[in-house]
Amino acid sequence: MLEVLAVIAIVAYVIGRQLLGESLRGKRVLLLPAILVVVGLTRLDSGSHPVHAADIACLVVSGLIAAAIGAGQGAMMRLENREGGLWGRMPVRGLLLWAALVASRLVMTLLASALGAHVAASTAPVVLLLGVNRLGQAAIITRRALTAGIPFAREKDGSVFLAGRLSDLGARLTGRDDAAPHRPRAPYERQDDQYGQAYDQGSDQAYDHGYGHGYDESYGQGHGPAYGPGSGGRYGAPDRGGRGHRDDRRAARRFL
Repeated sequence: MLEVLAVIAIVAYVIGRQLLGESLRGKRVLLLPAILVVVGLTRLDSGSHPVHAADIACLVVSGLIAAAIGAGQGAMMRLENREGGLWGRMPVRGLLLWAALVASRLVMTLLASALGAHVAASTAPVVLLLGVNRLGQAAIITRRALTAGIPFAREKDGSVFLAGRLSDLGARLTGRDDAAPHRPRAPYERQDDQYGQAYDQGSDQAYDHGYGHGYDESYGQGHGPAYGPGSGGRYGAPDRGGRGHRDDRRAARRFL
């Protein structure tokens, strides 16, 4: 009887905090439900009745129902970022899911009694099923927070529960590449860069030497006769175009 009263008090406390809204710390969201599951499992063997196959079947069905309701509660929770941490509030209609959890437990108790599953019909699995329900909600809340990129609220000591691991997991879930580790460049890639730089440098030198030298020669030879023999035939030397042009200018100044 005391165990049932304790569970009722815990549920009332949780419902009150969710309806008012609270900062969602990682230890409270993830660690506390896991502790409830462990404590609930230890309570199954503490009774006077041994656990039979019918008990296990009823407990599995009850656990699936509790987890599904918890997932619905996590999907219904309104989440937002407040002061750099996760904050959530359950709408009033979330009370319907709590009522469904209690109703499912009553139905499974009657079914377990009819099947002779005395452990599943007792109050021993209550803590276990509550922990499973909280884990179902925690799974959905954690995934939603990771997808939105919102970290858990800071603990009392200022730390964030599993901050590094959860951020990497969130990056993988959303397809971001910031979680991918930096891959060192392979030796052949560095060698390709060296070849590329040498090729670029050689191409530039070949271009400057080939095109520039060829252009100077062709310009000098092509324009040499125009400036050399045309005007430089009388005033300048006709051997190279550039040289003949300079001689023409000197002769023109002397002529004027």
